[in-house]
Amino acid sequence: MSRVEPGSKVPDFEARATGGKTIRLSDLKGRNVVIYFYPKDSTPGCTREGQDFRDHYAEFQTLDTVIFGVSRDSLASHERFREKQGFPFDLISDPDETLCRLFDVIQEKNMYGRKVMGIVRSTFLIDREGVLRREWRKVKVPGHVEEVLAAVRELEG
Repeated sequence: MSRVEPGSKVPDFEARATGGKTIRLSDLKGRNVVIYFYPKDSTPGCTREGQDFRDHYAEFQTLDTVIFGVSRDSLASHERFREKQGFPFDLISDPDETLCRLFDVIQEKNMYGRKVMGIVRSTFLIDREGVLRREWRKVKVPGHVEEVLAAVRELEG
């Protein structure tokens, strides 16, 4: 599967998520979808990003937009993280990196002087027709969720 590019239709995918759910992009047709990829549950930056999406969740809801967080962590880890932080949206577990590869978010990173392959914090906005409208790569957490919300408003404008 090659990387999805802005302006193109996102291939349908199926992924396991918290709450025992199976998420299929095709089931979300007619709604905007925000998918944000983050490196690891319960780490400071990932927690802050999730909290920011949580704190703006009602605004996304009024724009008929669903949110999913994605990392390679297990569903059990996701359930604990989601419950502890009170996230009203589901987290997708991508241990085999299927979604990570589709959105090309696995890259070489420096971790304490070692080179490792990991998720680069990234967010994607898919419109009601399943077309990728915006992407944010190498995301810095402060102010990011507000930027995504503004892009959704623009889409709906």
